[in-house]
Amino acid sequence: MSLKDQVVEDMKTAMRAKDSERLGAIRLLLAAAKQKEVDERVVLDDAAMIAIVDKLIKQRRDSVDAYTKAQRIDLADKESAEIVVLQAYLPQRLNAQEVSTAVQAIVTSLGATGPGDMGRVMAAVKTQLAGKADMAMVSQTVKAALAG
Repeated sequence: MSLKDQVVEDMKTAMRAKDSERLGAIRLLLAAAKQKEVDERVVLDDAAMIAIVDKLIKQRRDSVDAYTKAQRIDLADKESAEIVVLQAYLPQRLNAQEVSTAVQAIVTSLGATGPGDMGRVMAAVKTQLAGKADMAMVSQTVKAALAG
């Protein structure tokens, strides 16, 4: 079963259970997926769905930060709950050590030596680690690897 099919099944389950918070988050995910399919005239595979989930989680984290700074804890809690629902659709993430090892291998294979090679390294890292690791952590790891 594809990830998209799993999301649709989970939406049906949430509707039957009358779980409105979970249902709302799942509908947001499906709406984003449908928008991408319509805009690009493609059928999304699992990798594209994971990219959409990543994007939605990043948006929710930014919202939580903004709401927390504005002392709107009620809205921050709602966004946090959506993050929990969305994270269920992500594959198991690599830990910091695994990311560091992968980045070092890519830096070595490309012969990258300094911060000027950041773009080249990030392009290679994105193709290899997309959906498997938090890209913010990956970016920090690449910067550290190229700095020292």
